[in-house]
Amino acid sequence: MGKNYVDIENDHGETLRYRKHVNGRGLVAHGAKVHPDARVEAGAYIEPGVQVAAGAVIARGAWVEPEALIGPHAYIDAGAHIGPKAAIGAKAHIGVRTRVGAGARVAKGARIGDDETIPAGGSVATDRRGGLHLAA
Repeated sequence: MGKNYVDIENDHGETLRYRKHVNGRGLVAHGAKVHPDARVEAGAYIEPGVQVAAGAVIARGAWVEPEALIGPHAYIDAGAHIGPKAAIGAKAHIGVRTRVGAGARVAKGARIGDDETIPAGGSVATDRRGGLHLAA
């Protein structure tokens, strides 16, 4: 049986230890909290301080930066990038290769398409008709 962790050097020369999540084998940094019922697929990275709630899915190749929050049953699609301190609401869907900037907020149930960009500090909310708009 192979080891259950990987050591990776970051851009600042620090070595971070990542453990393989039991549900999907994606890499979760020391200091991140990922619910055991969440799925972190192989090739996904969860950085320190991230919180991932029950039922959330972090797909292959996705990267969730430090201090981000991923709500219950949210889906972060393949190759998506969630910036530091961003918050993704419950049951939200972030599309393939979509970038969510630092500190951005995505509302509960929001659906963001593929190859989109939510700017740093931006927010996506649902309106009463169920549509989405970029909040000011």
